[in-house]
Amino acid sequence: MVSSSNLSSPSRIAYLGPAGTFTEQALLSQPDLADLDLVPLPKFVDVLQATSDGEVDLGFVAIENAIEGTVNITLDALAFDHELLIQREVVLDIRLNLMATPGTTMNDITAVASHPVANAQVRGFITKELPDVDVKPANSTSDAAVIAAQTPGLAAVGPALAAEKHGLELLATDIADHPGNQTRFVLVGRAGVPSPSGHDKTTVVLTQREDKPGSLVAILQEFAARSINLSRLSSRPVKTALGDYCFIVDLDGHIGDDLIADCLRSIRAKHADVKFLGSYPAAGNGSTATRDEANTAWAEADAWLGSIRRQIG
Repeated sequence: MVSSSNLSSPSRIAYLGPAGTFTEQALLSQPDLADLDLVPLPKFVDVLQATSDGEVDLGFVAIENAIEGTVNITLDALAFDHELLIQREVVLDIRLNLMATPGTTMNDITAVASHPVANAQVRGFITKELPDVDVKPANSTSDAAVIAAQTPGLAAVGPALAAEKHGLELLATDIADHPGNQTRFVLVGRAGVPSPSGHDKTTVVLTQREDKPGSLVAILQEFAARSINLSRLSSRPVKTALGDYCFIVDLDGHIGDDLIADCLRSIRAKHADVKFLGSYPAAGNGSTATRDEANTAWAEADAWLGSIRRQIG
């Protein structure tokens, strides 16, 4: 079931449209989300704005790609522009295909269109197979499919779902330059932290209060001292002055864990401002053995300290 306190029963969810995008494909992989009223919007920023404004109950956006890295427009919007909380993550295998109107051959193609991230992922294929065609950007892979359906000689790069939705024919399949590509999506809402699942991830934005030698190391030592694994650490300009950056961190664990809560409290008290972006079920089946061991040690140390402090006075 959807976990969000925006509504007891959320009914509307926005995603990057039009129909047939990888975002929709990832969304439809979640049975409880697929049953909601799906609202396609033209850009990721539109999805987040609509969620923030209450026009929809939830938003679903891409945040990271295995080849191209962070989707900066999504990450910046969550870090700086909105007060939204991540409810879960979904990881989708990305298979890119070349599609055009039925009857089109490779020799007929004069231009190829797709989302810039998808265009970058098939650069080698285009260079080898279609060296003389123009490569055009589109708002989404599905938007490119819509354009291709209306434009003879223009092919689109995108998921097979887009070809199916918009009446196109696949000319080449699995054309990405690197196999094993995946995109990570996140579900966001205006409020609510899902209960710990036992396999969770927490995302925070850390902004140092002063830039001095060793300041980042001091923050990282807070995680290391508690055996908290960081699955992602990236920096983004805070858009105030040249050279001013914040750090976006994904860490294993849930804000409900004493160990995680103590670490973030210590960082906020001593080192940096902390913006909490959510604790949520992590995709996949990761091992939690290291964190469980650290939690046990921390609980034992806390009990030891408590037994001493109870003797005060």
